[in-house]
Amino acid sequence: MSGAEALRRPPRDTRLDLLRGWLQLQIFASHAHGSFIGAWLISAAWGLSDSSEQFVYLSGFVLGSVYTLKARKGGWGAGLRDLLPRIRRLWATHMVVVCSMAAMVIAVEMTLHLPGEARRLGWGWLLDAPWFALPGAATMLWQPTEMGILPVFVWSMLLLPGFLWLADRIGAWALAPSLALYLAVHLWGWELPGLGGLVVEFNPLAWQVLFILGAWFGRRALLHGQAARHDRWLLAGALLVLAAGAVAKLGAHLAWWSLGDWDDKQHLAPLRILHALSLAYAVVAIWRVREMALRGVLARGLAAAGQKSLYVFCVGLFLSYGIEVLFVLQGWRLWIEGLVVLGAFLLLIYASAGEWTEALTRRLKNSQK
Repeated sequence: MSGAEALRRPPRDTRLDLLRGWLQLQIFASHAHGSFIGAWLISAAWGLSDSSEQFVYLSGFVLGSVYTLKARKGGWGAGLRDLLPRIRRLWATHMVVVCSMAAMVIAVEMTLHLPGEARRLGWGWLLDAPWFALPGAATMLWQPTEMGILPVFVWSMLLLPGFLWLADRIGAWALAPSLALYLAVHLWGWELPGLGGLVVEFNPLAWQVLFILGAWFGRRALLHGQAARHDRWLLAGALLVLAAGAVAKLGAHLAWWSLGDWDDKQHLAPLRILHALSLAYAVVAIWRVREMALRGVLARGLAAAGQKSLYVFCVGLFLSYGIEVLFVLQGWRLWIEGLVVLGAFLLLIYASAGEWTEALTRRLKNSQK
């Protein structure tokens, strides 16, 4: 049996589904600006990285494994036939979100009498020159507030085939171009030109390195059975990094010092990468059971949210903006904070709706037999 024939799709890793579901709830809470929960009760409040890094890394991990499997079994054409529709769907989703969020923000400004709301959130170019703004959005170089993360995935996915082609030929040296591009960002300030007077959020020339690292480890997990060896010293080092990050963030909260550019998110500061990778390793090293029975509504809801993370993220953007508007109009209120919790449960219900509908349908069919 050839090596390609011996490869098998690994069993679904329940840990990834649960983790991505939990990350989605944190992203939703963080986007509800003004929320106590989003400011203090998520991992970003106590570390040097946040859910964004984990999602980019995990996306690279999963797609690196999937593409490698497709390419080894059916050739590089099979890998591209799987990847390119994913890229097209993600770009189309980004455009739908941009147009829908624009409509929501403009409607909020007009109906709730919040003058300047659209311009505050970066939608001014659409108001002034929509014939330029919409094509600009299509290039993904015009990015109003909260519209910057999906393009990072699109651009990173475009790099994936070339990276994995190199990895098959020169091994770990395939990481060199990605690392060189990241260094260029920090040495010479490289970035993509933003349109409409805005910057390109999450500088993709820097953020791609996290996706590519994820793809490298995802490829290793498929070919060698594990992404990285379990080592107590590596785990101790990862936990030390996480503890140092918590202390650093606590000091920043207490105004003992300023982190400055040490945790710069726009250009993905090196400490953010180190913290994100340490967190990913610590979770996998401590929580080693890949598959588990999901008992309880919360666990199943989190897993469903992880499986449908793109759609949960998009719906969460609109929910969180609605809650943010309430904070702007009413100031901080405990009942609005309750809406953050309610919104989180609504996202879990939305993610689980299909599964529950199918289960109900099966029960009805069985009862009729």
